Amino acid sequence: MHKLFITGTDTDAGKTRVASMLLYKAQSLGLSSFGLKPIAAGCVWSTEQSPTGEWHNDDALLLQAASSIKQSYAIHNPVAFPQAIAPHIAAELNQAPLTLTNLLDRCKPALEQQADLHLIEGAGGWLVPINENNTLADFAQQLNHDVILVVGMKLGCINHALLTQELILASSLNFIGWVANHIDANMSEQDANLLYLEQHIQAPCLGRIPFSPNTHPRDLLEHIQLPDQSV
Repeated sequence: MHKLFITGTDTDAGKTRVASMLLYKAQSLGLSSFGLKPIAAGCVWSTEQSPTGEWHNDDALLLQAASSIKQSYAIHNPVAFPQAIAPHIAAELNQAPLTLTNLLDRCKPALEQQADLHLIEGAGGWLVPINENNTLADFAQQLNHDVILVVGMKLGCINHALLTQELILASSLNFIGWVANHIDANMSEQDANLLYLEQHIQAPCLGRIPFSPNTHPRDLLEHIQLPDQSV
């Protein structure tokens, strides 16, 4: 089983899109896949999967749909807050404080899922806080999964990517790849920016996703590859 942690250069860098593509890519190669979104902030109340109702997040629903091993929504997304704000603030507003220990405990059913590709998507960027003392980077280190960085290709992405890389490399985790996700159709000098990133990011580029906001992740699999350890 290959375990991946997907982080991004920023909110809306395209982590869920890339994570879904990797889950579908695994299936296309005959591998089982499971996606986990530990924390989602920005949810709507739904009775679609639970007669009593629960908070659902669009990103987590996409990971659930892209997983070949599908479990109940709460296993794919154990912590869900209605407000689309930083997780530590949402936790405080909902009187549901987060710690590394209770987050790991709530993720335990998901972490026990046996899949060829087990993928966890973070929230926002690498240093998004879960409380006053810990960030999702601390959570990733507890998991000890390999890390993939999604770079949202827009003005400023080089700075964001290299700063994030510096922190990942300084951690105890294995930085195994990055994905260039084009989120700005009008970005100038896209190829030049990509070339610089390829030369300075110390991990292989696993794909370049074209600007395609209305295309289903299943239809973009030619633009991405799994890291070598997953095949």
